[in-house]
Amino acid sequence: MRLAEQLDGKRFLLTGVTGFIGEALLQRLLVDLPGTTAVALVRPKPGQSGEDRLRSLLRKPIFRAAGEVDDLLKTRVEALEGDLSNVPELPSDIDVVVHCAGDVSFDPLIQDAFTTNVVGTRALVERTLEASGRGHGAVHYVHVSTAYVGGRRRGAVPERAVEHDVDWRSETEAGLRLAARIEEDSRLEERLKGFLRAAERDHGRAGPLSVAAGAEERRVKWVVAQQKAAGLERARTLGWTDCYTFTKAMGERLVEEIAAPVIPTTVLRPSIVESAVKHPSPGWIEGFKMAEPIILAYGRGELTEFPAAPDSVMDVVPIDHVVNAILKASATPPPLSQPAYYHVSSGARNPLTFREIYEYIREYFTAHPFDSSPAVMPTWDFPGGRAVERKIRAGELLTGAGDRLLAFAPRSRKVREASRKLDGARRQIDFARRYMDLYKAYTEAELRFVDDNTLALHRALDPADVELFGFDTSQVDWRHYWLESHCPSVTAQMRKYEEIRRRRKQAEASGPRALQPVAAGDAPVLAVFDLAGTLLPGTVVDTYLTLRLSSLDAPARIAEFGRVMRHLPGWIAAERRDRGSFLRSLFRGYAGVDLDALEQYVDDVFAPGFLASISSDALRRIQAHRDAGHRTVLMTGDVRQVTRPLAGLFDEVVCTELDEAVVDGTRRASGFLTSPPLVGEARAAWVRRYAEVEGANLSASYAYADSHVDLPLLKSVGNPTAVSPDVPLFRVARGSRWPVADWAASSPARRLRVPQQVLAGTD
Repeated sequence: MRLAEQLDGKRFLLTGVTGFIGEALLQRLLVDLPGTTAVALVRPKPGQSGEDRLRSLLRKPIFRAAGEVDDLLKTRVEALEGDLSNVPELPSDIDVVVHCAGDVSFDPLIQDAFTTNVVGTRALVERTLEASGRGHGAVHYVHVSTAYVGGRRRGAVPERAVEHDVDWRSETEAGLRLAARIEEDSRLEERLKGFLRAAERDHGRAGPLSVAAGAEERRVKWVVAQQKAAGLERARTLGWTDCYTFTKAMGERLVEEIAAPVIPTTVLRPSIVESAVKHPSPGWIEGFKMAEPIILAYGRGELTEFPAAPDSVMDVVPIDHVVNAILKASATPPPLSQPAYYHVSSGARNPLTFREIYEYIREYFTAHPFDSSPAVMPTWDFPGGRAVERKIRAGELLTGAGDRLLAFAPRSRKVREASRKLDGARRQIDFARRYMDLYKAYTEAELRFVDDNTLALHRALDPADVELFGFDTSQVDWRHYWLESHCPSVTAQMRKYEEIRRRRKQAEASGPRALQPVAAGDAPVLAVFDLAGTLLPGTVVDTYLTLRLSSLDAPARIAEFGRVMRHLPGWIAAERRDRGSFLRSLFRGYAGVDLDALEQYVDDVFAPGFLASISSDALRRIQAHRDAGHRTVLMTGDVRQVTRPLAGLFDEVVCTELDEAVVDGTRRASGFLTSPPLVGEARAAWVRRYAEVEGANLSASYAYADSHVDLPLLKSVGNPTAVSPDVPLFRVARGSRWPVADWAASSPARRLRVPQQVLAGTD
């Protein structure tokens, strides 16, 4: 009998339709089996109902042949809102439940793996049993598992229940308790102190909120890492590869105990599911699966070796073979208490070794390189996992040392380029580490999945169905599959991205974009500029010494310079903790200065050299904002007197004000400040408050700064730019795709030179 006849009138309930297998299965039902209908269990999202998500899915190109979306939703498929954490009552008229959903990550959080693969499966099975009792007959339950569910064994793996005596109930309860205990442990006093110390080291200058956010970020990362590690280690102690295969095995045992004695039950175990051979189209794939990140990294020249045994079999199965096997299995319910098991795999009858895959991928990229591909593709010698581990470890040590060196390097374009290269090297090493840790057990596996049952199921197809619904993997031409179908498909998106990146670089090379003028009636747009390190080179120490020493005779100059040098190491240390305290200590040196004489010196002597030291690119950018009608703001931790030459360029000048007192008729600085210096988070708070009072549009506003300390300021506007940034800010800017400007300044006319290595760390 033809498959369409066997399934005619059948009503399916599908989970995981927004996933790879579920989407492909729904497509085949709607396009190639017109006598079927489906109910899709779909989780709603904020602002999007389950039906809205299903409607978006049906708009994809692969569903066009099924008909109009509205017609499909009226006649062929409906959404059932819910998910595995809250499975609603199932319709009583369903005939087949296909459970495709599950946590497919190889390194899931232990609680996520158990919640989805065990707890959620139990809820679905129980709802299926209820529906079967209320319906017109026994529902056929089809459970999609994984071929690797057998654990870390070698040799032939039969198509039957996995032999183990692990209790799925106690393991699930223990796993959920362990995840909760890790969360609790993250809040222990000593651990919180450690998170806080690390955050203060990195974010102390920005302010307490940045420190708090950094500490919480570290706590969350620690929890995630520990919960992943807990699942992995528990799985390995019981003989499984990872938490994914372990919890899938627990889910299978649950199904065998609860479902199989009551309703027909089929367990279908695909191996590594990759792109389609034929349906819905050659090379069709959704998202990145196991092989794709490795393929792309190799094509970019970033993966120079891999910890795989060259003769190990990578058991790949095309997605359309998996779907066809599910459909035929759905039409072939087994007897009660005799669950059917099917390995949908290729290794037993059409094995594909890692060395063959490597050769196919290398041949493909040699003929079709990325723009970023090396001139000669990397050659893999397959030295073994230990050799690759040593290489990765050496790379981790070198990049760690490089980071420590960059922390003491002065700012420059060369340093930023060095950090970019170091980050690129670290990404490669981290990638190699991650995939070695995740895939090593798979890449060196010596497994052969017996597929006798699956072959028999395929041979039970009507000969007229073999072309459309066949799933004999021995018929796959692997060379054609990798060179002509799979690699072109999985690299297509990367080639689009490279074209976008190429155009972006061309646009950046043409200079900054023209600013949009503010139209009459529009909300004001701000352009906020930092001073030291942004508009001009140097630090507040430079300007302090220039101004302070101007009022002293030679002996006093030497004494003051010596005082600054003696205190500088302590100031630098204080500045890394609290920039406000550093500025208070530095500006204490203005005590007793004649402010009228100081301002006269700034206007007559200091200003010409000061203005000459400002980058012409910076001046043009300020003027461009003024021409566009933007409100320009100068924001600096330096004292008001330093900003006098720039007052005409800015609508607002926000700076540090020296406290003064009249002594014998002369205005003199007291050595104190009138208010705390505006640094770190205080700058962002000032901008937000100013925008609130003035009605400014912050999402359209701009900010320019050079230091990681000013990250809160830059994040407060919609158009941040990092100008000659320090390494931490440079990394944030690159990760956030912010513009990075390098406003090269001319040599200053009058400026006291202080060795930059001494001033390293001050801004």
